[in-house]
Amino acid sequence: MKAMVLKGPNLPFERVERPDPVAGPGEAVARVFTCGAGLTIQHVKAGRRKVQFPRIIGHEISGEIVEAGPGVTGLKVGDAVTTYFYLDCGHCRWCLTGFEPLCENSGGQIGLECDGAYADYVKLPARNFIKLPEGLDHKKHPAEIGVVTDALATPYKVLRRARVRAGETVAVIGAGGGLGIHQLMMAKWARARVIAVDTKPGKFDACRKAGADEVVDASTGRVAEQLLELTGGKGVDVVVDYVSATATLEAGCKALARRGRLVTLGGSGKPFQASAADMLNKEQDLLGSRYVTRSDVLESLDLVARGEVFPLVSVLRPLEEAEAVHELVERGEVIGRAALRING
Repeated sequence: MKAMVLKGPNLPFERVERPDPVAGPGEAVARVFTCGAGLTIQHVKAGRRKVQFPRIIGHEISGEIVEAGPGVTGLKVGDAVTTYFYLDCGHCRWCLTGFEPLCENSGGQIGLECDGAYADYVKLPARNFIKLPEGLDHKKHPAEIGVVTDALATPYKVLRRARVRAGETVAVIGAGGGLGIHQLMMAKWARARVIAVDTKPGKFDACRKAGADEVVDASTGRVAEQLLELTGGKGVDVVVDYVSATATLEAGCKALARRGRLVTLGGSGKPFQASAADMLNKEQDLLGSRYVTRSDVLESLDLVARGEVFPLVSVLRPLEEAEAVHELVERGEVIGRAALRING
């Protein structure tokens, strides 16, 4: 099979030929149609996440099962599938209660601790493949279907984590990014008033199209003040921070309303200061949200199958153009998501 391989941090992809994978006990192999190219895996290429090289990255796939190994049930040749990113154990307390991202025995993540899907085929534990529901045309829209597991499922989980209700105000920091713009979409789906916060005014039109009712230019350094102005001084009900720098987290805290909730995920994950008095007197919540559960993925796929939401993929290139696509991702020039076409 052909594969695009990284042999070290800050090195270009190399196209190589490797033997087609063979499924062992409990494993399955899928032929990959498309694979998303997001910031998570760009961090690997840029050396911001440590992995063992050489490595094939990529995990947001649409594909079809071509082989199921001994002992595998629930998957058969020809099944249309996507993947669950985390290599969880499936039997610890957290996995058994539906909180797989908190797995006590995690084996890591696809494309980081094991080879991923920038290749004709990907071999994984069978439990990491998720069958697509009826109603999803993965052959007509392979790239969009492939990125649902992250681009839509992550914002969907945030809505539940933050207990977003219809009529509330949701501000998204980093709204022009691949996850941020889908968070706008999902917050609008949840019937919230949506405010996009970003430093790149060139992305504001896309934010509005995705569902933002108002936009805030964060490059002025007045994020909290602008959010308070837009809410008549009351503050926002939910701030979702996809940047998670010290300045953005502190601005988000200052902009919270009574019983407001701040959710941090992704980004730089920096320490920050919050007012304990505001948390007490206004009953505010500071929350973290780590990837998604399998239920979140399945429910997000069902939303797309029912036509209620649809992912935004603005860049789709052949696998051989992975280097150029990742340059766009690194520069923050992708609206929505980027993906690579591998087969079909």
